[in-house]
Amino acid sequence: MTVHPRVAEVTRRIADRSAASRAAYLERVRAATAQGPARAALGCTNLAHGFAACSLADKRDLGETTKPNIAIVSAYNDMLSAHQPLETYPALLKRAVAEAGGVAQFAGGVPAMCDGITQGRAGMELSLFSRDVIAMATAVALSHDMFDGALMLGVCDKIVPGLLIGALSFGHLPVAFVPAGPMPSGLPNNDKARIRQLFAEGKADRTQLLQAESAAYHAPGTCTFYGTANSNQMLMEVMGLHLPGASFESPGTPLREALTAAAGRTVTGLTALGDRHTPIGEVVDERAITNAVVALLATGGSTNHTLHLVAVAAAAGIELTWDDFAALSEAVPLLTRMYPNGAADVNQFHAAGGMAYLIGQLLDSGLLHEDVATVAGPGLARYRQRPRLTDEGLVWDDEPKQSADTTVLRGADDPFSPDGGLRMVAGNLGRAVVKVSAVAPERHVIEAPARVFDSQAQLQEAFSAGDLDGDFVAVVRFQGPRANGMPELHKLTPPLGVLQDRGHRVALVTDGRMSGASGKVPAAIHVSPEAAAGGPLARVRDGDPVRLDAAAGVLEVLVDDLDSRPAAAPPTGSDTGTGRELFAAFRNAVGPAERGAGVFGALR
Repeated sequence: MTVHPRVAEVTRRIADRSAASRAAYLERVRAATAQGPARAALGCTNLAHGFAACSLADKRDLGETTKPNIAIVSAYNDMLSAHQPLETYPALLKRAVAEAGGVAQFAGGVPAMCDGITQGRAGMELSLFSRDVIAMATAVALSHDMFDGALMLGVCDKIVPGLLIGALSFGHLPVAFVPAGPMPSGLPNNDKARIRQLFAEGKADRTQLLQAESAAYHAPGTCTFYGTANSNQMLMEVMGLHLPGASFESPGTPLREALTAAAGRTVTGLTALGDRHTPIGEVVDERAITNAVVALLATGGSTNHTLHLVAVAAAAGIELTWDDFAALSEAVPLLTRMYPNGAADVNQFHAAGGMAYLIGQLLDSGLLHEDVATVAGPGLARYRQRPRLTDEGLVWDDEPKQSADTTVLRGADDPFSPDGGLRMVAGNLGRAVVKVSAVAPERHVIEAPARVFDSQAQLQEAFSAGDLDGDFVAVVRFQGPRANGMPELHKLTPPLGVLQDRGHRVALVTDGRMSGASGKVPAAIHVSPEAAAGGPLARVRDGDPVRLDAAAGVLEVLVDDLDSRPAAAPPTGSDTGTGRELFAAFRNAVGPAERGAGVFGALR
């Protein structure tokens, strides 16, 4: 099918503005590819160090460069439920790679922190920066010139984008991402949110809240709401970096184990020593980046990816902008309802038809580029298929022709919304992102007096004291990457939700993040430039009338003297403790949210 005109236009615009940087990137990739197995150029001492712990057979094969050597880079730890299943993957992958005629070595581990644990805590101020630390750790793991391909093991939040940015620095290598899958469904997300609001109002105690949270997050696997972690998995599949159908199979099942092993065999066949060389630098091109944005919009995915996809694209020499997200959002229908944009979880999405049905619908509508490279082979149509186990092994069948649950997943001819629910707003307060897919249409426009806070703790204190009443726009500033690492502000959701449920018209404007769990309260997030970098949020005062109009794309404070006002000073005392002092260089070097909030040159 012909590509949708808007998709074609945006892709062309991305390619045109990225022509020079993309050409320079591909030149580096192809020069590295032409060198053949890098370990062939290692001195004997270097090579001996590289395979000293291998078996005699593997030493022979690696020394003669007759077999591909596959790096395993893992974000395993057993504190994160999503990453705990990765503990057993390396042994399984080594066997699979050996069966495919290669050798695999565990090349390195990367850090993996959990935003769910650090919400509202000082550690959250390290979270966004951990993405770039992970990218650098990935580069360290691959830096030994020993490898012909790589397997990336990671699931959550900043971890997958960090692994991908690091892998793209070695763009001449084929790379497959290996997921762990979601935990079984627990306490429904709406029930969990209800208990959180009751706790915020003092109508539920800590014991009740902990019981609810433990019933929601209860087993190995990814949290089942559709936040950044599950958005990551969806993106890796639509970008052709997972095997088809791999994203949402649960841990510990025979099918999950078969898919993991298949990833090892697959990447072994993609190296330059085989006949289907598919380097990741060629897979992640302008079409794949556009496909990622389209799928994010079609599923109502995490707003964190307005940062991460920009950063990932830059790592491949591609300049993606918020305007591209906005332009595509106008043409991409919303095809799923998953919490926080609905009651369902990712397991229900998967059961209704999942990625195969979603990709098929978007392909048939011309909203995805089909002519892309993937780890499964040429063409995204391969991802219309779903895996299953037979007596003969792993096979892929055609996608379901109908959704099994139209309250969760719909076809492109009957969407939940005609557009993707993501808006860019701009005005004298800067530019920001608004996710409206879970916001009632009558709340897309809020005009009310500002209540200004320099931290989320200040807002919570005001709520607890009963000082927040009537209509208002909460301006929570000095939460950007330069100020304090741009923490997520999820602890604002319950009090603001309570106030909205009481009949008040409330909204949030912040240079911080709300991530994939932002919900029913209208929120302009990632405001750029941030207050700590001289942005106009630093000059807003209590009582200033603020207008957030997601329909018209407007974010402004309705005063005449904004530019002449003195800027408020950032709060002090939040740059030490919990490791924050170690990240001062990151805060000083980080670029703006619009450019991915990264510390690498292309993002600043």
